[in-house]
Amino acid sequence: QYARVWIPDPEEVWKSAELLKDYKPGDKVLQLRLEEGKVGLYVKSEELPPLRNPDILVGENDLTALSYLHEPAVLHNLKVRFIDSKLIYTYCGIVLVAINPYEQLPIYGEDIINAYSGQNMGDMDPHIFAVAEEAYKQMARDERNQSIIVSGESGAGKTVSAKYAMRYFATVSGSASEANVEEKVLASNPIMESIGNAKTTRNDNSSRFGKYIEIGFDKRYRIIGANMRTYLLEKSRVVFQAEEERNYHIFYQLCASAALPEFKTLRLGNANYFHYTKQGGSPVIDGVDDAKEMVNTRQACTLLGNFDSYQMGIFRILAGILHLGNVEFASRDSDSCPKHDPLTIFCDLMGVEYEEMAHWLCHRKLATATETYIKPISKLHAINARDALAKHIYANLFNWIVDHVNKALHSTVKQHSFIGVLDIYGFETFEINSFEQFCINYANEKLQQQFNMHVFKLEQEEYMKEQIPWTLIDFYDNQPCINLIEAKMGILDLLDEECKMPKGSDDTWAQKLYNTHLNKCALFEKPRLSNKAFIIKHFADKVEYQCEGFLEKNKDTVYEEQIKVLKSSKFKLLLELFQDEEKVLSPTSATASGRVPLSRTAVKPAKARPGQTSKEHKKTVGHQFRNSLHLLMETLNATTPHYVRCIKPNDFKFPFTFDEKRAVQQLRACGVLETIRISAAGFPSRWTYQEFFSRYRVLMKQRDVLGDRKQTCKNVLEKLILDKDKYQFGKTKIFFRAGQVAYLEKIRADKLRAACIRIQKTIRGWLMRKKYVRMRKAAITIQRYVRGYQARCYAKFLRRTRAAITIQKFQRMYVVRKRYQCMRDATIALQALLRGYMARNNYQMVRNQSVLPLHSNFISTYLQDEAALWCSLGSLKCVCTPSENLGCDFLSVFLQLLLNFLRLLESQLQSQKKSHENELESLRGEIQSLKEENNRQQQLLAQNLQLPPEARIEASLQHEITRLTNENLVRAMMLPEQAWGFLQFCFLQLQCITVSSEFMDDKITRVCSSQELKPRGVAVNLIPGLPAYILFMCVRHADYLNDDQKVRSLLTSTINGIKKVLKVSLGDDFETVSFWLSNTCRFLHCLKQYSGEEGFMKHNTPRQNEHCLTNFDLAEYRQVLSDLAIQIYQQLVRVLENILQPMIVSGMLEHETIQGVSGVKPTGLRKRTSSIADEGTYTLDSIIRQLNSFHSVMCQHGMDPELIKQVVKQMFYIIGAVTLNNLLLRKDMCSWSKGMQIRYNVSQLEEWLRDKNLMNSGAKETLEPLIQAAQLLQVKKKTDEDAENCCSLQIVKVLNLYTPVNEFEERVLVSFIRTIQLRLRDRKDSPQLLMDAKHIFPVTFPFNPSSLALETIQIPASLGLGFISRV
Repeated sequence: QYARVWIPDPEEVWKSAELLKDYKPGDKVLQLRLEEGKVGLYVKSEELPPLRNPDILVGENDLTALSYLHEPAVLHNLKVRFIDSKLIYTYCGIVLVAINPYEQLPIYGEDIINAYSGQNMGDMDPHIFAVAEEAYKQMARDERNQSIIVSGESGAGKTVSAKYAMRYFATVSGSASEANVEEKVLASNPIMESIGNAKTTRNDNSSRFGKYIEIGFDKRYRIIGANMRTYLLEKSRVVFQAEEERNYHIFYQLCASAALPEFKTLRLGNANYFHYTKQGGSPVIDGVDDAKEMVNTRQACTLLGNFDSYQMGIFRILAGILHLGNVEFASRDSDSCPKHDPLTIFCDLMGVEYEEMAHWLCHRKLATATETYIKPISKLHAINARDALAKHIYANLFNWIVDHVNKALHSTVKQHSFIGVLDIYGFETFEINSFEQFCINYANEKLQQQFNMHVFKLEQEEYMKEQIPWTLIDFYDNQPCINLIEAKMGILDLLDEECKMPKGSDDTWAQKLYNTHLNKCALFEKPRLSNKAFIIKHFADKVEYQCEGFLEKNKDTVYEEQIKVLKSSKFKLLLELFQDEEKVLSPTSATASGRVPLSRTAVKPAKARPGQTSKEHKKTVGHQFRNSLHLLMETLNATTPHYVRCIKPNDFKFPFTFDEKRAVQQLRACGVLETIRISAAGFPSRWTYQEFFSRYRVLMKQRDVLGDRKQTCKNVLEKLILDKDKYQFGKTKIFFRAGQVAYLEKIRADKLRAACIRIQKTIRGWLMRKKYVRMRKAAITIQRYVRGYQARCYAKFLRRTRAAITIQKFQRMYVVRKRYQCMRDATIALQALLRGYMARNNYQMVRNQSVLPLHSNFISTYLQDEAALWCSLGSLKCVCTPSENLGCDFLSVFLQLLLNFLRLLESQLQSQKKSHENELESLRGEIQSLKEENNRQQQLLAQNLQLPPEARIEASLQHEITRLTNENLVRAMMLPEQAWGFLQFCFLQLQCITVSSEFMDDKITRVCSSQELKPRGVAVNLIPGLPAYILFMCVRHADYLNDDQKVRSLLTSTINGIKKVLKVSLGDDFETVSFWLSNTCRFLHCLKQYSGEEGFMKHNTPRQNEHCLTNFDLAEYRQVLSDLAIQIYQQLVRVLENILQPMIVSGMLEHETIQGVSGVKPTGLRKRTSSIADEGTYTLDSIIRQLNSFHSVMCQHGMDPELIKQVVKQMFYIIGAVTLNNLLLRKDMCSWSKGMQIRYNVSQLEEWLRDKNLMNSGAKETLEPLIQAAQLLQVKKKTDEDAENCCSLQIVKVLNLYTPVNEFEERVLVSFIRTIQLRLRDRKDSPQLLMDAKHIFPVTFPFNPSSLALETIQIPASLGLGFISRV
């Protein structure tokens, strides 16, 4: 129950369904539920319906990785990859299945070629470039010639695939000479397409011939030449095209270019004017400009070289064929005669006599034993003769062009090996099948036999290598079908025999076939309703052939008299086409339809002669084709084949539309399903022991894990799979029968699901307990606060009650007191009034008795004096005169004294203020100088801290020497002026270094390449930049001498010496390149610092300014040195790229830094590089160690900090670009767990930047695209909101590639990807898919003056620079 199966369907071929009820042996009906929810019954046939693979395996790169190998699984996997993921390439064991997308895809650029170059086939996503790289690698490794066999029906994309394979070889191998042979090889494609390709109803650029191109390589595996053989050109297309089809492209290119001045003599016109180009009614192909294509064809002819002089001759013959097609015949049986104009033009172009050609187009010569007759022919025979002549001319021209293409591609260098690319038609079956389809299917029978034997051989070799029991695999052998066609008294033999009969016909030949093979050969049948047809059971399907036309096409008849007229032409090129027809045709070197037969060793072939007139030597088309096919099979059997099967997804050329019926037909026809069947018959699933352990470690208990991985796997498998016939243990791999991996995946998923449930149970219990504790704690807290609130409210009530009582008490007291006070005041007032009244009465009585005048005067005088005194004291500002009173004089004197005292205080305050201001100014100056000194000391301390201990000690010593020197200079300032001048002159002389001029060039080279000046030794034991300082002081001495010649010689020798050192093998050593980059920059900075220019002198000390150059301006040489530094920087980038390149993919992508996050998924025949850290495998720690090494070396060499930041930025860009490019080309890497691994790895790189204090270098920003891709692998990918920030070409690619590693990961919905694509429509982003890993950021060299005093530099004797001396 719930098992998912495939059931046959008339529309979709296969449909998915789910069992609703357990199957029991003997049940004849299965109850199923289809995917759309419909429930139905399925009547079981002899076998049960095939099982579906687990979802985790759907969409795999290799079909052989599927646990259940059968037709519906293959079809579904291809459909999912093609429709959902937009992936057109899929492996099927040794076969690459290529589905034509009918759309231009950005997956063939040079960046993609570089990404696949040097990679193992299983490490990258399936691609035609991966097959080409595998062939190229095996050729170099095994010293064996290779073949790439590209097959498929018309419109499946064979020509494009073959063209991309050749383009890959031309790009990765390069040319062995200056003649750019690879460009010539590619240039042959436009020429062959123009004369051999045409538009059909199935394909706008269908190859109407088969070709095998041998690309030759020398001992260093560089292209030296190429060689081409062609098979079975469709000559009938020259004279007839079906509806909606065209003739060969070259005719329409000529018509589109008819207005060109050089084509005026050809008298061409519109394609609709000529009979041979208008029959299909479709002279134009959408999106194709024939005039532009003509330019490309002519350019290709020019590039090949030997075609230039023949171009107009070729076009002249082609134009003549077009005009010949317009020759019409009158309806007279006695003496038919053509019209004049088209034939006249044809004769003029061909250089033949008009009368002779007109005569033999209407007549035929009949020879008997005694006499020769000339007989007029009917109109029908005349038209057939005209068409036969046109086909014959075109076929000979085609052969001639192929011959000259081979001559142009021929090399005088001895060929060491070759890779052949076979672009040949696939199995064909139409409503009406004739001689052409018979030959094509015959060729496919031979190729299928070779393919089956090769697959069988590989399976046998694998089993023997792993030393497992070999059981004979039964596979389809099509030798009986081949015997039916080519054996003695076979179909071809009977056809050739009938062609020799005077009155042979198609009907008599059919009767002979029936008599010979009917009821005697199981593969031969006769149709029920026809006596002019026969049926052959091919390996792919039954095909019914119509006998009509077989004899005529096999004989390929052309009248001898017409050929003689052409041979009498004055046109040299036309004569070349027929010059070899007198020779006897060799039976072992003929090719179909006159194609050039080339042996595997000789480049120049023997000429084919399809129109040979000697009947005893005349070879039929069938005979020629059989010979050429045998030769081809000999070649393929002598090489290692690689197979590309092209599939046409639909008949309407709709982009990314998949027709299951058509796809299944082609899969059956091309041998893919036979490969699957052979694999499924044995042990299709194969795991290394390490991969099996990594994937199924979850099924093992701790006690099951042993030190021996092989024994561990054996013990576990014996417990999991009881039937020992279901698996076998090899030397390095475990082999499983079909379905066993699915069973193991189910057990693993169940175990993980149970573990997930337990984890969920535990987590949920923990969360609920946490929630309960939180709620309980919250409830207690709430209770506490509520009770506290209630208590506070009660206390507040008590306080308010007490306060109210107190207020009442005081209020009542206040009222009583107020009443008492009023009564008391009233009483006192009454008493006062009464007593006053009594006192006044007594006073009146006394007054009347005393003397009143004297007493009155005394009182008034006293009151006046008292008022004047208070007035003078109340206003000090009043002006008083001496005559008023003595009190005013006293106050004036007092005020004067007070003013004097104030003036004295003011003057004292002013003097103190001035002294304080002066003191404050001096203190501020001291503080500023101390700050400057502090900053300078901090900078020196920071620089010293960045240096290693040895260099730190050296720098401190140099600093101390500089400090003491400055102190001496300060003391010297105190000397008398004459003495200081003498000391200054001596000091200047001491710091000058002289070099003998006659040995200048040799000495500078010795300075640059001295054995003692090794980077590590100089960096550790000497001051950084010592060579630069030595070289600059030499320049300064030459400037001091004012010797222009010495300055120029010195600088030129310096530059040449550095270049010479870096040009030798040491130029690939990072330490050497880093050392000279650092010294070149320091030398450049010295030339700037001591140039005398104000902009560079502002950081100098006064003593350093005295050392500036005085006589020469070296700005020109500074520019040269800057250019040299840029070259060295670019060389440094290339060196570190070569060192990092092998580490990046393994360390950043493949290695599991966080162990156990992701397991290895099942793989097919193309095994990936294991992500398990084996010995010798690079890890993230390897990358970080290498980064530490780079940084340490650059610091030891004293490289400028800004330059170090630029180098680090470039390193991180390379790491990010290479990682992202590989991620975009590897479907197996696009998963949630891999996104986590990448994020962790990036965080480790960021931590390294923080440790090295390089976060502001811009290196982190270069990893941003990789970070975004990793985030995309981890974020939710379902709704429109999730699509807001997902808008770039790389993002769509990642979404298409996203593959769950475990069943718990969800696939990206197709609707979500469509939403992203809709958002991208209006954006104008670059269409480039991959990052340019070769991009180098522009480098700058910021001016960095040195604080080192030149006079302190000492040259150790250990350097062996005795020729440099002080003066």
